[in-house]
Order: sequence, then structure tokens, then C-alpha cells
Amino acid sequence: MTGGLTPSQTVGPFLSLVLPWPDGPFVVEESDPDAIRIFGVVYDGSGVPVGDALVETWQADPDGYFNHPDDPREKATVPLEGPLDRGLRSAAPPGGPDFRGFGRCPTGADGTYHIVTRRPGPVPTADGTPQAPHIDVSVFARGLLNRVITRIYFPEEDVANAADPVLNSVPAERRATLIAEPAEGGYRFDVRLQGAHETVFFAI
Repeated sequence: MTGGLTPSQTVGPFLSLVLPWPDGPFVVEESDPDAIRIFGVVYDGSGVPVGDALVETWQADPDGYFNHPDDPREKATVPLEGPLDRGLRSAAPPGGPDFRGFGRCPTGADGTYHIVTRRPGPVPTADGTPQAPHIDVSVFARGLLNRVITRIYFPEEDVANAADPVLNSVPAERRATLIAEPAEGGYRFDVRLQGAHETVFFAI
């Protein structure tokens, strides 16, 4: 007996109901002296806030290391040369503050989300090319057959951003959709799923 293809289903809206957990938006505690707040609104193609989306973030710590066993680098000091050079890097020392690197926040009825974290450090590509400090972002929402993936870059990192291989792969006129805006209390990063000012998304 041969069955047909399973019908396609969208990734929402149930994800925003069952996947979040209470401290999901807090990659670090708000009391952390190095904490920053990233917030914004998820909009659909008509400019209407999406009130049942889910935003996930994944990033390196301030020293440029991922809190994951798949990060193959040793936790010894590592020199980083080029426009991102800020001296020797090392992972957080044993017993130091926990930094899970992963955040998850459902949007509110007004489409807003927020993540409390630390500024990431620069990380290398697979071939060792330096990347500007950035945060990887996944968005799940009703009407999407798959999550969409983007990045948050920081406006103060103009030299590093200019050398970043991923940001440079984006047409110059669309790069602004990947750069957070300084705002009171942190940085604003809106996500536009479609439309004239659609956020740049990557095929991963």
C-alpha cells in the first residue's frame, strides 16, 4: 500500500503557547551588570503586528565562545587578527557567571518581544574568517511553513560589520534590516516577515 504525501502545515500558532518557559527571554539576569535588552515587534506583510509568533536567539558569549559542545575551540586564549582584533580571547572561566546563549520569547498581543542578554563577541566562520559580533535569530509564526532565520548586528561595530562576510553577502540597500537601532534601555530590532522593508532572511 502506498500513501500520499502528508499535507503541509504551518509552524504556528501553537508554538507560542507550548514552547515558552518563564525565564526564556532571560539569557542573563536583568541584574547582570553587562546585560543589554533587545526588543522589537514582529510584523506581517501588511504591517500588522503578529501576536502569536515565537522569537529564538542563539549567540556567542562576550568572549566569542558558544555554550555548546559543538564549539570545537579550546577554552584557552586565542588570538584574533584583523579588523576585529581586540586582543586575546578566552571563554568564561570555570565557576564564572552562567551564560546559556539561548533565548526564547513569544510575542505579546501587540507583536512585541524582548530578550535580555550580553553583547556577543566576534566568532570565526568554519574557515576561520572573522565575523562581526551578532546574534542569530529564528522566528516562528502562523502562515510560515518553516522558521525564518536572520541576524542582529550592532551599529557600533561599523568596522567589523564592514568586514563581515555574511553581512557583505547582502545587497547594500538591505543591510540596514539586520542592524539593531540604539534605543532607551537597549536596542530595537523589528522583524518584518514580508513587504517593502522585509527583514533579510537566510537559507540555512
